[in-house]
Order: sequence, then structure tokens, then C-alpha cells
Amino acid sequence: MRLAIFDLDNTLITADSDHLWGEYLAERGIVDGEHYRRQNDRYYAEYQAGTLDIHEFLRFSLRILAETDPAELARLRAGFIEEKIAPIVAPGTPSLLARHRDAGDHLMIITATNSFVTEPIARMLGVETLIATDPEQRDGRYTGDVSGTPCFREGKVERLGLWLEENGADLQGSAFYSDSHNDLPLLEQVERPCAVDPDEQLAAAARERNWPVISLRGD
Repeated sequence: MRLAIFDLDNTLITADSDHLWGEYLAERGIVDGEHYRRQNDRYYAEYQAGTLDIHEFLRFSLRILAETDPAELARLRAGFIEEKIAPIVAPGTPSLLARHRDAGDHLMIITATNSFVTEPIARMLGVETLIATDPEQRDGRYTGDVSGTPCFREGKVERLGLWLEENGADLQGSAFYSDSHNDLPLLEQVERPCAVDPDEQLAAAARERNWPVISLRGD
């Protein structure tokens, strides 16, 4: 099994689905718009700067899952995918996924964004395996807590390692595509790292290491 691994936010899609989900909730009055937007923007800025406390952010972002009826959550998510996510798939994403699929690679999305938000995005893109931050569930409802290790920075390496062990796979011939310096721990583990429309820090690291740099936004 040769893996083709993809970050999601600002890689396969042209914005951050976690941040957009918060915006979507605020737009619809599901959360206190002004206060929630301010917090949502602060956490996103900290993510970009590499200073995010992932556990603090998850307490903020997962609370709405616990406070909302599951049927309402499903309705909101369906609207979110249709209105906010489908239009921002990067133009080059379908061809990149198709190239790896045609080569017989096993496609995987690995993302810090929680699986509630990202499961339907992975399905929409036709990617068979998703490793994401998992919100805890109990008796059919979300608790507001996280289950297991958040899939962020070194946590991506840990979560992927568990998946490899469970599936009898390894990273031989593997590729990983990402836009973010937060993914350097995993980019350094694969055989074929690739920076996609990278942030400033990742672009510098890619130049230093002679990694390929591509754009999915211009096709």
C-alpha cells in the first residue's frame, strides 16, 4: 500500500474549514456572533502563527456540538458543505487526486479539523481514508470533549502511526501534501513531501530542503 496523504485546509480547499464552520454558525445566529467571531479569528491567527493551544481551541470549537441537537447539527452541516465548502475546492485538487488514484495509491486526508466537519468533505472529494481530530460521543450525542490525541502537529504523526500499525502499512513511497508549517513534523516523515501554496514558514523550509512546491489554485 503506497499512501498519498493530503492536508485539507488551504491545501485541497482554499480556506480553513474549521474557521469557516465558526463563521457559518455566527452568520446563522447559532452562536453569539460578535463574541464568537472574535474568538474564532483569534484562534485562527494563533494557528497561523504556530502558537495555538489545540486543547483550548477544541474546548471552544467542540462546545457547540454538545449544545446542539444531533438532527439540527446534521442539517446545519449539510448546508455548510453545500454553501461554503463545495465552492472552494481548489481547482487543481480533482486532477491531483485522480493522478494518485490512477497510480493505485491509497488516498488519505489527515487534518486537525474535527471529523464532524471533515467527514462529508472527504466523501465529497472521494478520499477513502480520513484521520481527523475526533469529538467524543456518548449515547448518540457529542460531549464537547475530544477523543484521543488531537490530529495536530506531532499529533498527526502519532495518529498516522497508529493507523499504519492497525493496517499493516508503512510510509515506503508515501507522499504528503500540505500548505502549513504546522505540518513539518509529518512532512519530515514521508518519502515525498510537497508544499502546496505554502505559508511563508513552510515555503522557506521547502527551499532549504529542496522539496517541491506546487499550487492547486491556478488550474
